[in-house]
Amino acid sequence: MKVIGLIFTLLLTGILISCGKQKQNQDVLPEIQVYQVKTQDIPVFDEYVGQIYGAKDIDIRARVEGALTGIYFQEGSFVKKGKLLYKIDSQPYEAEVAAKMSKVAEAKTMLAKALSDLNRIKPLAEQKAVSQSDLDGAIAQYEAAKSSLEAANAVLRAAQIQLSYTKISAPISGVIGKTKAKVGDFVGREPNPVILNTISDIGSVLVQFFITEKQYLQAKRFSLTETYGKIKDKPAENLELYLSDGTVYGHRGKIDFINREIDSQTGAMLVQASFPNPDGILRPGQYAKVKIRINLIENGIMIPQRCLSELQGLYMVSLVGKDNVIENRRVEAGEPVGNFQIIYKGLKAGDKIVYEGLQKVRKGMPVKPLVVDVEPVYFNEGGKQ
Repeated sequence: MKVIGLIFTLLLTGILISCGKQKQNQDVLPEIQVYQVKTQDIPVFDEYVGQIYGAKDIDIRARVEGALTGIYFQEGSFVKKGKLLYKIDSQPYEAEVAAKMSKVAEAKTMLAKALSDLNRIKPLAEQKAVSQSDLDGAIAQYEAAKSSLEAANAVLRAAQIQLSYTKISAPISGVIGKTKAKVGDFVGREPNPVILNTISDIGSVLVQFFITEKQYLQAKRFSLTETYGKIKDKPAENLELYLSDGTVYGHRGKIDFINREIDSQTGAMLVQASFPNPDGILRPGQYAKVKIRINLIENGIMIPQRCLSELQGLYMVSLVGKDNVIENRRVEAGEPVGNFQIIYKGLKAGDKIVYEGLQKVRKGMPVKPLVVDVEPVYFNEGGKQ
C-alpha cells in the first residue's frame, strides 16, 4: 500500500507540474493589439483644387479719354454702389456740351420762325390769297425745323452722356482693389490703363475647379447633380472647402453648374460651386480644395492603414486565426479614408487583424489578442486629411 501511495503521489505531482507549465506558457504569450473588422456605410470623397472668384468681379473702365483729376476712395476698402471713384478732366466735354446747346438754341429759333411763317400763310391759303405751293413750302420748312431740333437735342444728349463718363462711380457694392492709374495719368486709351480698378462682391464667392472625364463619369453614376443639386426643391449645401493653410472653411457650399462640354485638349470639365462669405475671409484669387462625396459603399469594410503592409503593390494583413495563431492574408485595398483604408476583398466582419506590433509577429505564432477600439480620423490637426 505504501508503494501504491507513493506512485499515486508521484503521478499527481507530475500532473500538477505539467498544468503549471501549460499555464506558464499561456501567461507568457505576447499580448498583441488587434482591430476587429466591422461593416459600415462608407462615404467616399474626392478633392479638387479650385480658384476663388467674387460673386461679381466688375472691372472699372475709363469710357472717355482724359487726364485723371481725382481719386475718391481708399484702396482695398468697401465701397457702396454709386460712390464716386474717379474723375477725369471734364473741360473738353463741357465745351462740347456748350457747343451742342448752342446748336439746340439755333434749332429752336429756326423752328419758331418756321412755325410763325406757317401760322401766317395758312389762313391766307384758306382765303386763296396765296398759292397752295406756298403753304406746302411753309409746312415743309416747319417739319424740317422740328426735325433739326430733335437731331440737335439728340446730339446734345450724346455730349452730356460723354460728359457724365468723366465721373466714374461704383456699379456695385463691394471691395475695391488697388488703382492702376494715378492722378495726372492720361487714361482711356492704350498704352495707359483702360481698366482702372476692379470691384468684387464677396458676400458670397464662386469656386471654379476642373474634373477629369473619369471623375465626371464616376460622379454622374453616383448622381452628383441630384445629390448636390436640388433636395426638396432647395439647394443642398454639402460641399466642404479647405483653405491653403489646411483649415476647414466654416460654411458649406453647393454646385452651381457643370459645364456643357469636356475640353478636347485637356480632357477636363469645368465645375463651379458657390460658398457664403459673410465674414469676408475668402477673397478672389485664393486657391482652395473642394471636397465632394462621389460614392457611398453600403456595408463596406475599412481598416486602419497601420494594419496594412504593402510590397510591390500587394497588400497583406496579419490575421489572428484559429487558436489565436497568426496567419498572413492578402487583401484588395481601395481608397484611403482619413487614417483608414477601404478593403474590397479578403476580410469579413468579425476578423481580428494585428493593429500594433506588426514587426513582432510572424506566421504560425500564437498570441494573446487584445481588441482595441480605433475610430477613423478623417482630418488631423489643421484640417488636413
